[in-house]
Amino acid sequence: MEQAIRAEIERYVQKSPDNRRPGGGEPYFEVPLVGFAAADDQIFARYKEIIGPFHLTPQELMESDFGNEARAATVISWVLPIGRTTRESNRKQETWPSREWAETRTFGEVFNVTLRRHMVGWLAEKGHLALAPQLSAKWREMGDTPVGIASTWSERHAAYAAGLGTFSLSDALITQRGIAHRLGSVITDLALFPSLRPAVDHRSNCLFFREGSCGMCIDRCPVGAISQEGHDKAKCRSYVYGTVPQAVGDMYGVAATGCGLCQTKVPCEAMIPPSEKGE
Repeated sequence: MEQAIRAEIERYVQKSPDNRRPGGGEPYFEVPLVGFAAADDQIFARYKEIIGPFHLTPQELMESDFGNEARAATVISWVLPIGRTTRESNRKQETWPSREWAETRTFGEVFNVTLRRHMVGWLAEKGHLALAPQLSAKWREMGDTPVGIASTWSERHAAYAAGLGTFSLSDALITQRGIAHRLGSVITDLALFPSLRPAVDHRSNCLFFREGSCGMCIDRCPVGAISQEGHDKAKCRSYVYGTVPQAVGDMYGVAATGCGLCQTKVPCEAMIPPSEKGE
């Protein structure tokens, strides 16, 4: 069943017209990565300590949608790698995201929502309970927490739990297909074999943490929201959701532009970067 789910997500990403630019152009996203985490994996309980007690477990979300008798079994997580043409266009930028990047942030995420709904329906057709946490009535963003801006379900942390990547200096997830991507997840009562978490550390795919090198994302950030001390969420958010849309949103014809400068023209853009020390 794991392979069937991977195949269905891949099929939908490759065949859906919603994953293509207007007029049947290039896809927003390339072939996805898919992983699975056991819903009762203790990592989800630890997220209540790492992120905050407001972060919901798969079981809490399942009960919220389907009642106390429902039992969550698996979290299905996917990575949608952003297409090469879009990444190449954003590499050239120094202040604002490229038009292609901004369109991917808006219309690509619309597609990601349809993928979430599609997989919920696909599992339901096979007799399984399923929900997309990002679309749940319980999902909300928290603006004032010990870890800064956070939410009741983190797609990045779900992907980490499913063995799809590790965290970076900029807080994003570095996967086998790199850091330039969108993420999604679905919780189901269907029991599946969990994917291995091969990384030795939760930040081991990042050169800065792995060997003390790189740090190119620091220089790529136009507002200094990334430093050797980490990621300033408030400064980043103010720029990405305030300054950038006000500057180029109307010109690009989108409300949500993203930024992505720290996710392009860096060694981890499209892969787990090899050692810079030649080891």
